[in-house]
Amino acid sequence: MFSVTRLTMSSLIMAAVLLAVPGRAAAEPYHPHRDDVVLEQLPFRPNTATTQVLRNLRVQSARDPVNLAAATTLARAYMKQARLSADPRLLGYAQAALAPWWDQTRPPVDALVTRAMLRSSLHDFSAAQQDLDQALQRRPDHAQARLARAMLLQVRGDYPAARRDCLALLGLGAQLAGHACLSSVAALNGQARASYALLQRTLDNNRDVGPDDSQWLHGLLAEMAARLGDAANAERHYRLALQSAEPDVFLLTSYADFLLAQNRAREAVTLLAPHTRADGLLLRLALAEQRLRAPALREHIAALEARFAAARLRGESRHPREEALFLLRLRNKPAEALILAQQNWLQQREPIDASLVLEAAQAAGAPPAAQDVVDWLAETGLEDTHMAKLVTQLGKTPI
Repeated sequence: MFSVTRLTMSSLIMAAVLLAVPGRAAAEPYHPHRDDVVLEQLPFRPNTATTQVLRNLRVQSARDPVNLAAATTLARAYMKQARLSADPRLLGYAQAALAPWWDQTRPPVDALVTRAMLRSSLHDFSAAQQDLDQALQRRPDHAQARLARAMLLQVRGDYPAARRDCLALLGLGAQLAGHACLSSVAALNGQARASYALLQRTLDNNRDVGPDDSQWLHGLLAEMAARLGDAANAERHYRLALQSAEPDVFLLTSYADFLLAQNRAREAVTLLAPHTRADGLLLRLALAEQRLRAPALREHIAALEARFAAARLRGESRHPREEALFLLRLRNKPAEALILAQQNWLQQREPIDASLVLEAAQAAGAPPAAQDVVDWLAETGLEDTHMAKLVTQLGKTPI
């Protein structure tokens, strides 16, 4: 039976799949123009209880490096802290914990699933799916791998395959995870209102949901409501998600996008000011500052340019979404933004990725460049009030 504890770990997988934690480095020394500019928040420091847990896990793993249970537990703990802190070093620590199995073609199933989680964090979606495919070939009843693959397939836009994995979860007795999974997929396929109602009912009927899972479920509900234009319920769910557990980078990003869409820039600044280590959060802070004409905007634009330049020097091209958004909204370079948005669309097909292509195509005066996205929206039946307006503005048939 699929326990609440098991679902908590599954929600970790989902968060890792939805958005990677980007690296952070500078291409060259950056000198601010004022003494009061915050260059970077200090790295995340776990609380005392978390520190002790990690210390114990490290000791256990160091004592027996090929102890699979200890290694996977440690790797997942590092990944969870990476979600909370946006510190990419933690993903390196997670990979080090998995070193005995990292290059194996047929490692134990739990190593495969954990490796897939980490590869998803690094946006290596193809390799992550290969790991999950192998894990489920060997263990079709592995509920965690089943949910992880369903979420990964959803990110990649393969909804029929994702739905099959969701149904398999129900067959394994994972009722809460299965219904959440089905609701998440169906909400992107023309059944948003029914999916929202089902997931809300599922959550209401499961009072013993843990804090991490409550955050995940309310986050899903918030995004569904936001796409439907139901700002009041979206706000309610975002607040419940933020209260459920310590917010991670993914939830903060989603809520910041909602606040910006609602023209609540000051609230976005308050939300994001303590969280500038993650490129995506610093980017959204700058977008809010742009609307407020805040003095720190210039410094934050320069810092973002340095980060993106550093990523290019390192040969990293896994995270074009944030740079495309930066070029489009902060640097007024729609043609360059469109190229990156289209590159991003090839590997990720979430609503935010579709919206980015539409917005960039409109700004660049290149409606034909958005045709693939427009066709995809028509095929999936995705309901999104913002994208419906963008499609209309592009001169296409409304969704």
